[in-house]
Amino acid sequence: MALLEIENLVVEFETASGPFRAVNGVSMKVHEGEVLAIVGESGSGKSVSMLAAMGLLPWTAKVTADKLTFNGRDLLGMPANERRKIIGKDIAMIFQEPVASLNPCFTVGFQIEEVLRVHMGLDKAARRKRAIELFQAVGIPDPAERLNSYPHQMSGGQCQRVMIAIAIACNPKLLIADEPTTALDVTIQKQILDLLMKLQADHGMGLIMITHNMGVVAETADRVVVQYKGRKMEEADVLTLFANPKSNYTRALLAALPDNATGDRLPTISELFVDDQVEGAAR
Repeated sequence: MALLEIENLVVEFETASGPFRAVNGVSMKVHEGEVLAIVGESGSGKSVSMLAAMGLLPWTAKVTADKLTFNGRDLLGMPANERRKIIGKDIAMIFQEPVASLNPCFTVGFQIEEVLRVHMGLDKAARRKRAIELFQAVGIPDPAERLNSYPHQMSGGQCQRVMIAIAIACNPKLLIADEPTTALDVTIQKQILDLLMKLQADHGMGLIMITHNMGVVAETADRVVVQYKGRKMEEADVLTLFANPKSNYTRALLAALPDNATGDRLPTISELFVDDQVEGAAR
């Protein structure tokens, strides 16, 4: 049984000019211990699809699906209070822009301990002990002292590690990492990716990696879902996708990589791919 199973997910937002469909019939599965990458350009609906699964979209969003289940439980039909018990505990998410995702008014220690209080019911001493262990696990130096720091007192890489610590605090079965290396320098990117893969292997988590970096996909993923304008264009195991992409859009993505450039100028995806010539999503 799949950890997360999505069939025909549709997400629409009400606007002044009518409903805008951000996700259009996306389907996917992720199993325990598997790494699934979701790739595509900005605006392709990658993050919105996962936020819909988490139940974290604003009230203006209308979410429908033929199936949206976690561990066999229907997420859409589940009462809000039951869903809150799962989100943050069994399903966790590392959000984009870690500095913006952390609350500037509270120390990072308070923020991680709050997760432990709400979902695991630990007392104060146990929360602090667990928080120190988590900071050590994600490679934050002087963890006991760092618990008293505010987000603005930490670097971008350290804030990203704090976000990872919060996300894995309750040993989730599924971890969603939304552009976990955005705005980090190359050295820190490698450290964060290595950390995520180690945590995934150590805990046997399912991991969904949202990214537009095909290099990250090649290094980390077992399977890949390619999205464009809210549609799923292709799904394949990582070796098949790079060796024999079936979608015109996927071929355009790969051809636009610097390593694949054949001339003096790097081609753009729009030069390589025309939307109305694509045969549609491969479900």
